[in-house]
Amino acid sequence: MRTPSALRPLQRHSRFLLVLATASLLAACSRPAPPEEPVRSVKLLTVGVGALQSSLEYSGEVRARVESRLGFRVAGKIVKRQAELGQHVKAGQVLAQLDPKDYQLATDAARAQLASATTQRDLAAADLKRYQTLKDQNFISGAELERREATLKAAQATLDQARAQLSSQGNQAAYTTLVADVSGVVTGIDAEPGQVVAAGTPVVRIAQDGPRDVVFAVPEDKVAQIAPDSEVAVRGWSGGATLAGRVREVAASADAATRTYQIKVAIDSAEAPALGATVYVTPKALSHAGIPAIKLPTSALRQEGQATAVWVYDPASSTVKSQPVQIATADGNEAVVAAGLTPGMQVVATGVHVLSPGQKVMVYQPKTASAPAGKAKAAPELVAKPASAAN
Repeated sequence: MRTPSALRPLQRHSRFLLVLATASLLAACSRPAPPEEPVRSVKLLTVGVGALQSSLEYSGEVRARVESRLGFRVAGKIVKRQAELGQHVKAGQVLAQLDPKDYQLATDAARAQLASATTQRDLAAADLKRYQTLKDQNFISGAELERREATLKAAQATLDQARAQLSSQGNQAAYTTLVADVSGVVTGIDAEPGQVVAAGTPVVRIAQDGPRDVVFAVPEDKVAQIAPDSEVAVRGWSGGATLAGRVREVAASADAATRTYQIKVAIDSAEAPALGATVYVTPKALSHAGIPAIKLPTSALRQEGQATAVWVYDPASSTVKSQPVQIATADGNEAVVAAGLTPGMQVVATGVHVLSPGQKVMVYQPKTASAPAGKAKAAPELVAKPASAAN
């Protein structure tokens, strides 16, 4: 039988094993410590001032300065249309014709009325001559002679009216033929044979030969900067030389549908593209080329709430901090910074969405392969061989 003194070391050993087992169990149930965040490598760029390259450019259309909408001066049914879309016509050329039968009948009726009025006038003139002879012989009174004179005047007035009516009806019959009053190109057909049109209804549209305009539209915030006679550069959509033009007209009110203002630019008609051609218009008054500004690639920008920010590198601590910036506009693929940065700052150029304030970073150093000067290979040989062979 063991004595109490012999049992004491055994009890101490059991307690030690119990404490060790408990510690091991707690260590197994606890969460492992999170790994340290790696030091990220970032590309930096130094903020500087550069000249803007882009300018505001608008899409325009080449149009004739004067475009006429021609229509018949009388109503009727179109029986023939000689004009075709895109056809060049000369002044006096027949464009379309109405059915002239009704107007020819009216002309014949007016001609018959003229003949009747002529006969009545001649009869009244003969009567007046006979009554004048009788008056000279005192066979009739002076009042009777005056009545014959009045009859002759009335007959003469009726004759004049019939003559004017015949002339008017002749014009009406002539108006059934639509002729071009100017030389130009047919740009639109608004009526077809068989259609009954009213007087004045547009039938053919003609772009007159002569000066050409480029027409484009600008928004409300830009129209005040474009003044009449200001310079404009015009280039064709399909290429070609750039043409010089000047603003000829600025619309006084906005278009009801687009709420933009129409601008007309005069260009040289000898070098102008074809009518209806699409062109690009660059107003000199809206050009930003050459203006000094701070520009950043869009990859350096990030959204921080409602503001735009960039990461600024601190070389003393090798950390980054967030810097809000104000963007004014875009210049090609770069953003123009209006406020928030000064020249000389170093900004993170890429990977901005994986950084956090105060994070320690490492400046990326591009790897460049260099060969001894005496063993440099020709460029074609380096291009032809794989990278492994070159090393």
